[in-house]
Amino acid sequence: MPVFSRPSSRSMILLAVVTAAGLLATACSSGDGMSGMDHGGPASSAAPTSGHDMPGMAMPSGDGLAAESAGFRFAPETTTLPATQPSAFRFRITGAGGAAVTAFEPEQTKLMHFYLIRSDLGGFQHLHPTMAPDGTWTAGLAAAQPGKYRAYAQFTTKDGAGKAVPLVLSQQVTVPGDAPDTPLPAASSTTTVDGYTLTLSGDKLMAGMSHELTVTVAKDGKPVTDLQPYLDTYAHLTGFHAGDQAFAHLHPHGEVKGEHGGPELKFEATLPKAGDWRLFVQFRTGGVLHTAAVTLAVS
Repeated sequence: MPVFSRPSSRSMILLAVVTAAGLLATACSSGDGMSGMDHGGPASSAAPTSGHDMPGMAMPSGDGLAAESAGFRFAPETTTLPATQPSAFRFRITGAGGAAVTAFEPEQTKLMHFYLIRSDLGGFQHLHPTMAPDGTWTAGLAAAQPGKYRAYAQFTTKDGAGKAVPLVLSQQVTVPGDAPDTPLPAASSTTTVDGYTLTLSGDKLMAGMSHELTVTVAKDGKPVTDLQPYLDTYAHLTGFHAGDQAFAHLHPHGEVKGEHGGPELKFEATLPKAGDWRLFVQFRTGGVLHTAAVTLAVS
């Protein structure tokens, strides 16, 4: 165990002076409260960052399975989608008194991230809807096969005190008809898409604990170094839990520097539940967006 010596009287006096100065500085800096805050402006510079995460990125709380949290609600116009044809999914985020929220802050360059996934963790869609002046968001969905789905809205807004609130809210939706579930692929450390091979590495993941996950991208056996920026990073990684479809957004580490990303991409992986997770890795090369899927086991 560490051994500590008794501080001298002079040291204790110096510590008291420094502490008092710090308290005075804090009081002065908070004197203007939340006045003058622009709800429609860019993400606040006071948003929490770790030094490794992308600037302005805030970690939403919860597992994304609630329709309402912190006084905000995800309110779709309908919970039924047409089968095997494109459709427009409209929704609002409501606040106090059921009024539509119209002020949001950018999260990875977008004001709203919308996800749709089937109960068997297939049919993944990640879109960036547009908002009308009345606060109605519209997401243009690709055709979906029959089944039960969950729709997610990921966003950051502000509460009545002006504090940024990052949230992921969701609702179940249905596509009428019959279609068999596809068995979840077994857990693996590699996956392929469009001729690219992605390899996952890092410590064994434990539920509720933060780990660093590395994704290495290769093509034809050679490291890929021409990844282009996508949402202010070189890859976007989202996870869904098998069984209940709990949501997790894995935050990237590092900074974007030109169109020469890769081959290694590092993420902060905090998955809240044990079991199998289906991860979707999105990255861009040559102006084309690729989406790879892989199953990851969490203890």
